[in-house]
Amino acid sequence: MGRVVGFELNSQEPEKAAHFYSEVFGWGVGEPNWDYWPVVTGKDEKPGINGGIGKGPNDYPHGIRVQIEVDSIDEAIAKAKAHGAMVVRDKMEFADFYLAYLVDPVGLGIGLIQSKESK
Repeated sequence: MGRVVGFELNSQEPEKAAHFYSEVFGWGVGEPNWDYWPVVTGKDEKPGINGGIGKGPNDYPHGIRVQIEVDSIDEAIAKAKAHGAMVVRDKMEFADFYLAYLVDPVGLGIGLIQSKESK
């Protein structure tokens, strides 16, 4: 079962967005890396998810995407494509995880993430 493990707020003014969410909701905003500011939305004891604010890329300049954790990103991409999704960013490798971005059949942007520990 794919579980939502984070979110990504995309903006062409990520610094302004980070300031807004920090001031209005008290989110803890970390130092940026690759135009991406990690955010903590609350204490781990309470339900909720953390995420980040990033400078939106050309294929997704602004909006919100959820990150769905999967056991196998390759299998999830294949299954999503077979059910009408479009891949906008194929599997990318980072130090601890793989990430891909898709658009579902109704136009919603999602991220797929696989921890390198799960494979």
